[in-house]
Amino acid sequence: METKAGFSSLPEREKIPTSEMKTRAREFLEELKSRRTVRDFSDRPVPREVIENCLLAAGRAPSGANQQPWHFAVVGDPVVKKKIRVAAEKEEEAFYGGRAGDEWLEALAHLGTDAEKPFLEKAPYLIVIFAERYSVGQTGEKQKNYYVTESVGIATGMLITAINKAGLVSLTHTPSPMGFLNEALGRPENEKAFLILVVGYPDPDALVPDITKKSLEEIATFFD
Repeated sequence: METKAGFSSLPEREKIPTSEMKTRAREFLEELKSRRTVRDFSDRPVPREVIENCLLAAGRAPSGANQQPWHFAVVGDPVVKKKIRVAAEKEEEAFYGGRAGDEWLEALAHLGTDAEKPFLEKAPYLIVIFAERYSVGQTGEKQKNYYVTESVGIATGMLITAINKAGLVSLTHTPSPMGFLNEALGRPENEKAFLILVVGYPDPDALVPDITKKSLEEIATFFD
């Protein structure tokens, strides 16, 4: 088959029997059932190569016009992690001190969260995910990016899944506002912090809240 300039053929997929497809889908579901948000981390080092490959997996995410409007700032330096913790806890104190409002705090109550965020220092890595609101051309002109939030959200989900696949745990942390992260990490003004992903091994005594996920009937509608 002829191909158009700038295009190539899709790599041939395995011809997987239906039974094998069902098995793979079921096994993947069971694997993801092990994914939990963790707030108690071990300081056990994580090989950088693991993080690199997880980031490359996230970078395979689809994006609007293939602009890939994300940047992952990976923080392992204890001094920088301390700086981030201090700034984040300042925002969190305001959040829990009244900024959030009673309804939001009530919704969070069953998770046992508060303004103290020791995991920002103890976990071996913080991956600060930035959304590139617009690109900057070689001559300094602004170039519009498309579907930025959607694209970065998909890449983040793939990163979380890759981290779980590698045998690590993670926590999505979103102090608000997060403008301090640009300054702390030297990121340009066209980037906006999307979230902090805390990554590492769980503390041996880590506990997670007893929660349930919605059923298939609650999250999906089929139109066969």
